[in-house]
Amino acid sequence: MGTLSQRADAVLGIDIGSTNVKVVALDPVGHVVARVRRATPRPVDDPSIDAARLFDTIEEMALEACGERYAVAAACAAGVGEDGVLVDAGLAPLTRALAWFDPRRTDLFEVLRPRLDDADDVGTATDAARTLVGWAWARTQPHAERATAWVALTDYVASQWAATTFLSDTLAARTAAWRPLSRTWHSPRVQATLGSTSLLPTVLPTGSTVGELRSERLRQAGVLAPGALVVAGGHDHPVGGWGVHQLHPGAILDSMGTAEVVVTQTPAPPDAVPESVDVSPGIHNASGATVLRVEELARNVQWASQDPAVAHALGQLISGDAAPDDHLLSRTFQPGAAGGRPPSYAPGAAADPHSRACAVLGALAELGGRAVESVAALTGPGASVYSAGGWARSRGWTDIKQAVTGRTVQAIAEPEVTAVGAALLAARALDWKPDAATGLNPLPC
Repeated sequence: MGTLSQRADAVLGIDIGSTNVKVVALDPVGHVVARVRRATPRPVDDPSIDAARLFDTIEEMALEACGERYAVAAACAAGVGEDGVLVDAGLAPLTRALAWFDPRRTDLFEVLRPRLDDADDVGTATDAARTLVGWAWARTQPHAERATAWVALTDYVASQWAATTFLSDTLAARTAAWRPLSRTWHSPRVQATLGSTSLLPTVLPTGSTVGELRSERLRQAGVLAPGALVVAGGHDHPVGGWGVHQLHPGAILDSMGTAEVVVTQTPAPPDAVPESVDVSPGIHNASGATVLRVEELARNVQWASQDPAVAHALGQLISGDAAPDDHLLSRTFQPGAAGGRPPSYAPGAAADPHSRACAVLGALAELGGRAVESVAALTGPGASVYSAGGWARSRGWTDIKQAVTGRTVQAIAEPEVTAVGAALLAARALDWKPDAATGLNPLPC
């Protein structure tokens, strides 16, 4: 193994996703010099996550990313927004992280809802996916009485490396119990779910330095640069959006994967925010805000794909191997919505599988277009829009979106936008000045 003196410094960006964990290494210029991806570690029969196992997985990935050539100068983790664990005084997890999509949340939320004070200043909708539901669940688990703090799953690795608890502010904004504009907790909601605000760690701005990165495993492997830093990351979509913001101030990121998430940085908190838009703190802009809107994407396609003929037509259209017909603008497909409303076809919808597939994709393109317009209305005029995610690399889908919305969008070639955004935050903490375009690789329009 190469010695530390032979290694070049790099920063690590980590994206802890619901399905996969991604680690990228970025050099001081902005080149992505390594990518590592692994499945998010979950038991076969349980969607919850063991934070200690996740920590071990990420350290293994860091070693693989560094290989024989690089040493970690700083690391930053972004990821899922609502999951977390209770920990003891030594930061050992006492509970598993209840996944934001775990079906057990729905019944628990129905019990909790009457006990939650109304709050229109917590920056996000109050529903079963929010962190406060996970708080209430965690308190009922064995050994919860030994807890000294609650730590977000995304922040857990950084907390272990820095030997301290903290909460990134863009994750605090996902709890439905934190007021992002005043940066204060809604104490009655915390007490009704977590039990006490004393279990909540200090909230740190995303992008701030948490402390020195201490890892005996990485040190012994020779991949830890002297004085390496841990940098607060936070919610994945704002971090990815901030990375795109470095390409063009005020740029909008339209990220299309399991869901379609539209996000941007605004120079000041919006005066009036539609109910469909979430607000969290700005990143490296104390007077600004992050605004985002989420729409369902994959679930609607999965529902329509129950008909094998429609599934085949959808694949052909998305890839660009077939052209849409006039049903693209028919509005005869109603997408599913938050709260469990299922997708449906309108009465009189075409029976032809190709036409049905066109109606589905046309409706989803229109829905995504409305999300972009609602976010664009909260930022400056003429904002550039960049697309990312697997769907953004599908020629047929991007053509359909442009045909339906009339908006030209520039695609990001880099597949790990959130991880690169986290790496750019780590680089900024070192006063490096990498080129965001080098890391993200936006494609020509």
